[in-house]
Amino acid sequence: MPSTERSATSGLLFGISAYLLWGILPLYFVVLGAIGPFEIVSIRVLLTLIFCAGAVTVLRQWGRTAALLRDRGILLRLAAAGAVIYVNWQVFVIASTSGHVIDASLGYFINPVVTVLLAVVLLKERLTPVQWIAIGLTVVAFAIIAIGYGIFPWTGLVLALSFGFYGYLKSSVGDRVPALSGLFVETLVLTPLAIAIISVLGITTGLSVADADPVTILLFACSGAVTAVPLLCFAASARRIPLSVLGFLQYLAPTLMFLQGWLLFGEDVPPARWAGFGLVWLALICLSFDTIRRAGRERRRKRLG
Repeated sequence: MPSTERSATSGLLFGISAYLLWGILPLYFVVLGAIGPFEIVSIRVLLTLIFCAGAVTVLRQWGRTAALLRDRGILLRLAAAGAVIYVNWQVFVIASTSGHVIDASLGYFINPVVTVLLAVVLLKERLTPVQWIAIGLTVVAFAIIAIGYGIFPWTGLVLALSFGFYGYLKSSVGDRVPALSGLFVETLVLTPLAIAIISVLGITTGLSVADADPVTILLFACSGAVTAVPLLCFAASARRIPLSVLGFLQYLAPTLMFLQGWLLFGEDVPPARWAGFGLVWLALICLSFDTIRRAGRERRRKRLG
């Protein structure tokens, strides 16, 4: 097999691995249900920091990591990225452990639409008519879910916006920030907050992890790797396959979340929810069609010179 084909194949496998791991995260956090959600995220930050520090040491990337800490502009953007991803992690864990996995899946389904909208607001990009249709369908979907289900889907909206802003901030630093070093800096910035939350919980209610069974503690100890490994797989995939292919793989994670919430956890899916999700899926079909069409047009333009 030629090296380019091997690279594309490995990139596809890395991408599938990343989104499969992200897709089964609700199940992982449900298993950790004996531990409080704020405790989970705070200790997760510290364990991720330790995991990344070890990986940076093994891969000898301390020089590049130190350079990020000295660059004020990049450091500020990574700090902002750390703040929004903390919000994302916290809301996601609360949703996973409180019977709102389907709401969480909605957030990641609409993330591509939110990303397009952020490009208009922040980057002043002009949308195609198909992209406007996708945004319109998503707005109508939220209205249907809110009216028919009786509760506005705040969980999905916060997850989509936080992850969308995280993607924007990460893309703003581009190739200047390696995935591993970037994650180390983001979790380093979050460490004082994590320590403060753990301290408050320890003084007030006590840490529930101390009363957990050995299997739960062992699984929880792996949360640093659970956070970092999918990100590293994603970064490896992004370097090997086209962004358009990676874009289609992103639907794998929320699909797995939706199926877990519906079939495994028995969450309610009334007609209004089906109708809202149906419109979101239609919006994603529109975006996918537009992406394929524009990619084909770009390939033809390059062939013609």
